[in-house]
Amino acid sequence: MSEINVLIVEDEPMVAEDIAEALNNIDFRVSAVVYTEKAALEELEKNRPDIVLLDINLKKGNEGIHIAEEINRLYHIPFVYLTAYSDKATLEMAQHTEPSGYLVKPFTEKNLFAALQLGLLAFGKKMKHVFLLPEINRINQKLASPLSEREYEMLEKIFEGLTTKQMAAQLFIAVSTVKTHIRNIYLKLDVYSRTGAVARIREMMR
Repeated sequence: MSEINVLIVEDEPMVAEDIAEALNNIDFRVSAVVYTEKAALEELEKNRPDIVLLDINLKKGNEGIHIAEEINRLYHIPFVYLTAYSDKATLEMAQHTEPSGYLVKPFTEKNLFAALQLGLLAFGKKMKHVFLLPEINRINQKLASPLSEREYEMLEKIFEGLTTKQMAAQLFIAVSTVKTHIRNIYLKLDVYSRTGAVARIREMMR
């Protein structure tokens, strides 16, 4: 429950399988693997992830660009492009959608994790210009069960885009302790994911 949910949009099944195998760990969880634009849009609508790994070129061409435009229009979550193309034309086409990262095939597992972690951090910084996390007292006025100071600290880290391990390292506590606090936050906010927590706070403050 405390992991970062990743939607993989990739039309090469073997590549998608390798990514999924690498990502199911302490920090990340694959929420779904889809191979087409239609399936990606359906998954985003019914099961919103925390971040999307998005292939630019699916079966017909640049469907990934259209998916990115829909993410920006409707869902406001980070996405990292995954592509075999790094030419100037492709980069220029992708840049206008403001991705949180760009990963070129072939890539290593280390590159994959770095792209996702940096993408989350970049998106967190970007969102600070749009919505600042309210003070704990303002949030707790809206909750039946108030957040503790430590839980609020964890919520700040979620807004910043930190992974579970990064939170533990920054706060000098065990990963299991971080997970417990995040579970408690979800219960108090009545959500099931990091994206849900962010959306719930924004909705409460309207």
